[in-house]
Amino acid sequence: MDYVSALVPPVVMAVFFVGLVRVIVKTQGGAAKAKEDAAVDAALARTESARQASAAGDA
Repeated sequence: MDYVSALVPPVVMAVFFVGLVRVIVKTQGGAAKAKEDAAVDAALARTESARQASAAGDA
């Protein structure tokens, strides 16, 4: 019976992880997708412009 008690925690964690992934995949998109994408694009643009400004200042 030791093998059963050794296998239960990984199996339970795997089941919860699969459920979490399914919830994340199902909730992608929807009404707020464009707003979230715009926020990510703006953050990436700020990061890139800061990186370019830093590179120009070092040169």
